[in-house]
Amino acid sequence: MIKKKVGKIKQVRAKLSNFKRIFYVFSVFLCLCGSIIFLAACSELEQPEAETFYSDSTPPRQQEFRWSNGNTPKSFDPALASAPPETDIVRAMYDGLTETDPKNLEALPSIAADWSSSDNFKTWTFRLRKDAKWSNGKKVTANDFVSSWQRLADLEDKVSHYELLKNIIGMQKAGKVETQKEENVFQKQKKSQILKDNTDRKLDLPVLNSNTNTSVNEIPPPPPLPKPETEKKEKENEKFGAEAIDDYTLKVSLIKSDKDFPQLAAHPILRPVYANGKEFEDNKLNTKIVTNGAFRPVSVTKDGVSLEKSRTYYNREKIKLERVRFVPAKDADSALQAYRRGEVDAVTNAEFEPLALKLLIPFVDFQRTTHGALNFYEFNRTNPPFNDRRIREALAISIERERLTEDDTKGATKPALTFLPFNEDKKQVKFSRNIEKAKKLLEKSGFPNGANFPKIKLVVNRNDTQQRIAQSVAKMWKENLEIETEVIVKETDEFEAARKNGEFDLIRRGVVLPTADETANMLAIFAPKESSKIKKIVEKDEADEKNLNEKNPTDKSKSNLKSDTSLIDSSIRENRNSSENTDEYLLVDIGEEIILTEEEAMIEVTGIPLYFPLSYSLVKPYVLGFEMNNLDAPLLKYVEIDNNWQPKTDKNKS
Repeated sequence: MIKKKVGKIKQVRAKLSNFKRIFYVFSVFLCLCGSIIFLAACSELEQPEAETFYSDSTPPRQQEFRWSNGNTPKSFDPALASAPPETDIVRAMYDGLTETDPKNLEALPSIAADWSSSDNFKTWTFRLRKDAKWSNGKKVTANDFVSSWQRLADLEDKVSHYELLKNIIGMQKAGKVETQKEENVFQKQKKSQILKDNTDRKLDLPVLNSNTNTSVNEIPPPPPLPKPETEKKEKENEKFGAEAIDDYTLKVSLIKSDKDFPQLAAHPILRPVYANGKEFEDNKLNTKIVTNGAFRPVSVTKDGVSLEKSRTYYNREKIKLERVRFVPAKDADSALQAYRRGEVDAVTNAEFEPLALKLLIPFVDFQRTTHGALNFYEFNRTNPPFNDRRIREALAISIERERLTEDDTKGATKPALTFLPFNEDKKQVKFSRNIEKAKKLLEKSGFPNGANFPKIKLVVNRNDTQQRIAQSVAKMWKENLEIETEVIVKETDEFEAARKNGEFDLIRRGVVLPTADETANMLAIFAPKESSKIKKIVEKDEADEKNLNEKNPTDKSKSNLKSDTSLIDSSIRENRNSSENTDEYLLVDIGEEIILTEEEAMIEVTGIPLYFPLSYSLVKPYVLGFEMNNLDAPLLKYVEIDNNWQPKTDKNKS
C-alpha cells in the first residue's frame, strides 16, 4: 500500500512538473508577444521619421502656386483691402511706393527707387523709378499716387483701416461730418427736452426749464450749416499731403513726425489705382482692370481667382511664378483636407481647432507666427487713482500673462509684455511680472497692501474667453495686491457707449496692427477721440517745436528727433531708466496729448498689454520664398516652386 501511494505521489509531482514547464514556456511566449505588441505600439505613438510632413509632397511640373488663404475675395480695390485674401491679392496685383520685406518687415524699394525725409520726419520725398508701367503700357507717375490718395480722402471711413491715413495732411474727415453730429445731437435733445453735450463741446442752444412756458416746438433751430459752395471752397484751399513735384517725384507731408512712414507706405490701401478707381465702381471682380504689379487677374470662377505674371512689369525677369491660384475654402477643415490631398501648396488665414493644432504641431510644414494684433486693457486716466502712473504700473506688472495664454486661451496666444509684437527680443523695457515692486508702488501712492483702494470697474464684451481672462486677472490682483475688481459684461452697443462716455476704470480692447509703422500703430491703439483735439495738439506741437529750436539753435537734430509729446521730457526718460529713481516720479494723465511711440506708452502706462494672438500656416517643402511674418504678408514676387524637390531619405533605413 505504501509503495502504491508513493508511486501516485511521484506521478502527481511529475504531472505538476510538466505543467510548470508548459506554463513557463507559455508565459515566456506571452511575454514575448506582449513585448512585441508594446514596442509596436510605442513606435506608433512616436512621430515616425518618415512622416516629416503632414501630407505627401509631390511638386507640380510648372511654376504654379496654389494658395488657400480664406474665402473668395470680395473686391480687388486696394482701398477696401482690410485682411486676407484681399490684402494678399492686392499685394500681388499692385505695387506701392515701397514694399514690406517679409523677413524683417523693413521697407524695400518698389515704385519708389529711393526716398528721404526732413529732419523732423514730417516731410518725405519719394523718387519714383521711370520704368514702372501699368498693365496697359502707360507710365506710373507721381500724379497716380496723388489722385489715388485724394480718392481715399473722398471715400473717408469707407476705406479699410482709415485710421492709418489720419497722419497725412488732408486725409482727415471733412467738417460736414462734425456739423451733422451737432445736428443729430440737437434733434435728440429736442425730443427728450434735455440738453447734454455728448461731443464734449458746448452747443449754443436754450436749456428747457420746467418753470417756463417754452414749448418744444418753440426751440429755435440749430445754427445754419455751411453752404456747399463754402464747404467746397474750404476743401479746395486745404493743403493736401501728397504733392507731385514732377512726374517722378512725390512729396508727402505729415501732421506728426513719423520716422517709419516708408513702412506705412507699403500698406495695400496706399497703392495707386488707375484712372482714380473708376474700374471699381460696379463692385465686381473684374479681370480687365489695369494694374501695375507683378501679377494681373485672368479669371474669376467658383473655384477661385487666377493670376498670371504681368507682361509689363518692370522686374518681370526676376519673377519666378508664372501663375497663382487663390483657392477658396469655406472653413479650416476644408483647407486642411485640400492640403492633405495635394490640391493646394499653402494654407494660411485658417482658424484651426485646438485638436487640429495638436495634430499639426509635430510636422515640419506647419508653422506658428505671432500675429500683428494686440489684446489689452485701456485705462481711463481721468479717474482717480488711475491718473497716477504708479497705480497703473502696479496693476500692469502684477499679472502673470503666461497663465492667461496657457489656461484661458489654450495656448493659442503669446504673452504680451509690450504693446507691439515687432522686435520683442530687442526691447529693454517690458511689463514683466514683479509683485514686490507692484506692492511698493501701491504703498508709495497711498494704498499699502491695497488698503482703501476703490473697487476696479473692468468692462469687457460678452465673449466667453474675454470673461474668463477678466476673472483670472481679477483673481491675480486680489491675490497679489489685495485689490477687488468688478467685472462688468456689456453688449456691443453698450460696450462702445461705455468707452465713449468714460464709464470704466479699465476696458478690454483688441486692435489689429496691419503695418510695421510704429506711429500709425500707436495712433490706432490710443486714437484721439475727436479730430478737433488733433488740430489743437498740432498747433501746440508746432509752438513747442519752435520754442525748442529757439532755445537750442545749435542742436536742432536732437530737438527734431525728440518725441512730440512735450510732457514726457528727457529728464523723466532718464529717471525711468535709472534703477534708483524708477519708483520716485509721478506722471499724471497727459490729457489731450497723443501717444506716438511705444516708449511713451510704456512710460505713461496708458494700458495693460495682455497677449498677441498666433497665426498658423501650412506650406509644402517645395515652395521657396514664402515667408510668414507678424503682418501675415508673404510676397508672391519672391516665391518659386522647386520642381525637382525630393524628400530626404534616411541612409540607415533599407
